[in-house]
Amino acid sequence: MKIVIAITGASGALYAKRLIDCLIEQKAEIEIVFSSHAKEVAAVEEVQYEFPKSIPVYGDRSMQKPFVSGSAKYDAMVVIPCSMGTIGRIAHGYSDSAITRAADVFLKEKRPLLLVPRETPWNLIQARNVVTVMEAGATVIPACPSFYGNPQTVVEVVDTIVARVLDHLKVPHQLVKRWKQEEPQE
Repeated sequence: MKIVIAITGASGALYAKRLIDCLIEQKAEIEIVFSSHAKEVAAVEEVQYEFPKSIPVYGDRSMQKPFVSGSAKYDAMVVIPCSMGTIGRIAHGYSDSAITRAADVFLKEKRPLLLVPRETPWNLIQARNVVTVMEAGATVIPACPSFYGNPQTVVEVVDTIVARVLDHLKVPHQLVKRWKQEEPQE
């Protein structure tokens, strides 16, 4: 599976880090693109990204990346965390960066585009933008963690969202206990 991971300047850098770690573990082929503010927010949140040298990592300004063209073959794109500004630009076709151009390409090519907004509350414009991207074909997975699995750490809370993203990518994992999942009998 070949996946583009876009990281924007919304709070929630740990969501991106955990997703990338899981995808590396599953040996998915990934490429990463950072918005201009993503690393700044990650530093404030004390999240450090470390990737194998084999993973291409890009900035958001240049369009000289393969995933901004419909002729390049990718299986999915995830924007995690996704700022509401990014959702607004995607919703209105404002492809002024590699991230928004790539999202536009994934929508037009009918490829899976997953957006993980973390910001809350939403104003009416943001809510309408979310509806617009959904109508255009994106899947929106708000970073609203679940607690029925009784997570004990921040990472376990984050994993409740990362698990949903992995499910939508059809990537196997055992990050969380499923709802009403019975314990194995000994």
